[in-house]
Amino acid sequence: MSPAYIPSPSSNGFSIGPFFVHAYGLMYVLAVLAAILVSRHRWRKAGGDPHLPQEIAVWAFPAGLIGGRIYFLITTPSQIPPHWWGPFAVWKGGLGIWGGIAGGALVGLWLARRRLGPVEVRRFADAVAPSLLVAQSIGRIGNYFNQELFGKPSTLPWALKIDLAHRPAGFAQYATYQPTFLYEIIWNLSLAAFLVWLGNHRKIKPPGLFALYVAGYSGFRIFEETLRIDYSNHILGLRLNFFVALVLCIAGLVAFVVIQRRPDPPKRAAGGAAPRPPATAGYSRRRRR
Repeated sequence: MSPAYIPSPSSNGFSIGPFFVHAYGLMYVLAVLAAILVSRHRWRKAGGDPHLPQEIAVWAFPAGLIGGRIYFLITTPSQIPPHWWGPFAVWKGGLGIWGGIAGGALVGLWLARRRLGPVEVRRFADAVAPSLLVAQSIGRIGNYFNQELFGKPSTLPWALKIDLAHRPAGFAQYATYQPTFLYEIIWNLSLAAFLVWLGNHRKIKPPGLFALYVAGYSGFRIFEETLRIDYSNHILGLRLNFFVALVLCIAGLVAFVVIQRRPDPPKRAAGGAAPRPPATAGYSRRRRR
């Protein structure tokens, strides 16, 4: 074991009277609150209704939980607790981030589309992108309390000590591991700060920042999936989420390039109608005949 290491919590929650509060669930609640606060500030700054993010979060958050749980159940069915309540035991972990992002984003964008026009929806997606990274960072703290989602054995000074009961099969002799959840927290917060800076200092066509969020987060997960040793289905010797991250990273980068090369919509004249395109030479000759 490394002489210096990060200790794991002795419990994954705390009691308040007869109730036990799971840190994993508490972190998700705090993550949603943080996402709402950041989104409100950014959307207000962009000239939008600051109440819209919290109205959308009421539906997008449970949609994200359902999507994340469904993804986990489909991709890792062997990890479901062997009880009737096993598929619903989210307090024990088991939320696939890809399903969570997909479920929350789809419902959130659908609700935004009912309130906003197409251009405003794209601007709203860019305003929300950094807040999602902040929320994901806070949510990863729950993994720390559950002693899960760590990486390979390590003797680095910042290695994470894992209790014997939480070590994967075949790794019982190792006490400290790569704290991949911590790496992801640092990356997510750094990427969120970069997206805010980029949006303030460069002209980025929306939803370019959201595309970079998808590409940037997925790009880090490509690296992270090479470190993690928790259970996963494998394809060609690599973890399933490695390929999911690879596809989404490429898709995000391609989307960003396409968005930035897309011509600006024609500016509307004072009367509200878009200006007519100039007549072609052939059209002019026909008019002169």
